[in-house]
Amino acid sequence: MEAWDIYDKDRIKTNKVVKRGRPLDQGEFHLVVHVCIFNSSDQLLIQQRQAFKDGWPNKWDLTVGGSAHAGESSRMAAERELFEEIGHKVDLSAIRPSFTINFNGGFDDFYIISEEVNLKDLTLQDSEVKTVCWASKDQIVRMIESGTFIPYHKSLIEMIFDMKNQYGAHANLP
Repeated sequence: MEAWDIYDKDRIKTNKVVKRGRPLDQGEFHLVVHVCIFNSSDQLLIQQRQAFKDGWPNKWDLTVGGSAHAGESSRMAAERELFEEIGHKVDLSAIRPSFTINFNGGFDDFYIISEEVNLKDLTLQDSEVKTVCWASKDQIVRMIESGTFIPYHKSLIEMIFDMKNQYGAHANLP
């Protein structure tokens, strides 16, 4: 059974570990990671979730995502999720999350990387991922509008595309 470290509102570990699925108490938070891989054509690698998944079955999603296991750092969880879900190994030791979004139950760290990935070289996790493909920002927004993509805020997708190849809230100026 998967276990999660519990953090306080300031993202400090509390030394408490809970099993996945147990409702979190007031003031308890856990860590979730997302990895977004872009190619040189400004397309995002997206995955379609399996039809039998409890959450968002058959919906398209970002490259990979999932909860950090107890004892994992954000980076370790991102590397593990990437390898588990699509069989792609990457070293994120020199990478920080591009941004973090707080949600009711925790913290969502988003890693954005640029890398040419051959889809034929990927090994999809049968229990999680149905298929993968490359998609433009406009394609993803249309998928959200049609209900075939997880209903992220369209502004989040725009921000992910805007944050590619940079840190910070300011546009990289020439």
